Amino acid sequence: MAKSSSFVVAQITDTHLFADEAQAMMGCVTARSLQAVLQELKQVNPKPNLLLLTGDLSQDETPESYHHLQTQVAALNIPTYWIPGNHDRIDTMEKVLSIPPASPQKFIQAGEWQLILLTSSIAGHVEGELSSEALADLEQQLQTDRPTLVALHHPPLVIGSAWMDEIGLKNSDALFAILDRHPQVKLVLFGHIHQEFAQLRNGITYLGTPSTCIQFEPLQAKLTIGSENPGFRLINLYPDGSYSTVVQRVKVKSGAAQ
Repeated sequence: MAKSSSFVVAQITDTHLFADEAQAMMGCVTARSLQAVLQELKQVNPKPNLLLLTGDLSQDETPESYHHLQTQVAALNIPTYWIPGNHDRIDTMEKVLSIPPASPQKFIQAGEWQLILLTSSIAGHVEGELSSEALADLEQQLQTDRPTLVALHHPPLVIGSAWMDEIGLKNSDALFAILDRHPQVKLVLFGHIHQEFAQLRNGITYLGTPSTCIQFEPLQAKLTIGSENPGFRLINLYPDGSYSTVVQRVKVKSGAAQ
């Protein structure tokens, strides 16, 4: 199928921005690193149809951090949708990230596909959980047989790093109980893990995506900073329900603290 017939989604995740754009997290100036990632994203051709931000967008939960994000992504002029992570303030996000091209909408038609964005963050907790309301919404949205992409912040699968597996999605079984009954679900995207990840489970591909700032080394018992460059994910969604995906990384790290 011709690539031009696809609906292109760009996913960026775990931006960890601060009110002070010069502030660093673990040696990385996160605003500068995000800027480099977005510069790389601007070069993508064809231009993505949709930008998906999958949580931990702020590190300090300040309105200013979200305003910085809004300013940077608005320059792309791509319809932008988001979900919160464990470092985010949902009420602040809803105020700031509702200015076009950003939208708080969580159920989106993407060509012949539908996107379902689920909130897995719990106030005051690092680990995630889907509420009964979120699970009911998912069930309701899956009444259509459209090919479906589901996104949330926390990984529902074990990723093989003991420290991270302690702070993933705590009620994955409830999610799987729904997804396993709906073969139109093709993809589940998440953030949180700061690394590339892909695993097939019961016909559904589960994809984790690198952070726009620091990376976590895979398969570690304790938190270990990785050497890979920041990046983003592109997903081509085709009308027949097939897809292709690739992770692109910046060529040079540009967020090192001085």
